[in-house]
Amino acid sequence: MSSPVTFSEPHCVSIPGDSFLMGCERGRDEEKPPHRVWVDEFRMAVFPVRNRDYRPFLEAGGQPPPLWNDPNFDHLDQPVVAVSWFEAAKYCEWLSAVTGRDYRLPTEAEWERAARGGREGALYPWGDEAPHARPEYMKRWGGQVNSTLPVGGGVPNAWGVYELGENVHEWCSDWFDRQYYANSPARNPQGPDTGERRASRGGSWRHHIKFSRCAARSSIPPSFQYADYGFRVVSTDAVERE
Repeated sequence: MSSPVTFSEPHCVSIPGDSFLMGCERGRDEEKPPHRVWVDEFRMAVFPVRNRDYRPFLEAGGQPPPLWNDPNFDHLDQPVVAVSWFEAAKYCEWLSAVTGRDYRLPTEAEWERAARGGREGALYPWGDEAPHARPEYMKRWGGQVNSTLPVGGGVPNAWGVYELGENVHEWCSDWFDRQYYANSPARNPQGPDTGERRASRGGSWRHHIKFSRCAARSSIPPSFQYADYGFRVVSTDAVERE
C-alpha cells in the first residue's frame, strides 16, 4: 500500500435521540427479550474505518500494519480488518487527540439504533427484504467474494449510514453477556462491567446473512484479529459542538 494519503476527519451523520425496541423475539436467545431503550443523540461515521483512515494512525506510531501484505485487503478504500478491539480503541484515542473531539466505539445500543434507521422492528438496515432477494446479493454476500469490498458501493440506510449489515463485523465498546437484555438499563445501556468477550455487530463478507439483521449479536475475545472484523467510530462530543 504505497499510495500517499492525507488525514481527513470521519464524515459522520446525526442519529437522533429516541427510544427504540432493541432485540428480536424471532432471533437467537441472546437477542431476547426485546426491550425498549432510550439512546441519546450521537453522530456515527457513515463508513467503517478504511485503510486510508487507519494509515495515518500507523504512521504516527500506533500499531503494526494489519493485512496490507494481502492484495485482497490492501485497497485504500476497503475497511481496515484484522484489528483487535484494543487496537480499535487505541485508534479512537488517537483520532480524539488529533481532532480535539471525543471519538469512540459505539455501544451495542447505539449501533442497533443506527442500523434500524428509525424503522421500528425492521429486520435489516434496509428493511425486511432478505439479503438473497437484493440485487447485489451475489456480489456482496453470495459466496463469490473472498475479501471485503471498497466502502460505499451499496445503498445507505435511512440515516445515510453505509454497510451496517455487510462487509465487516464491527467492534462495539460493550463487554458481551448473552443474558444482558434481561437486566439492561432503560437509558443508554453500556453493557456489563466485565467479561471475556467484546460485542460486535453487523454481517461480513464471510458470515453474511446470519449476522446481517439489525438485532443480531456476535462476540469474540478482544485480542483476536480476524480478516472479517473491522470497526467504525461514533462521537457525542461532536453533537454538543454543533
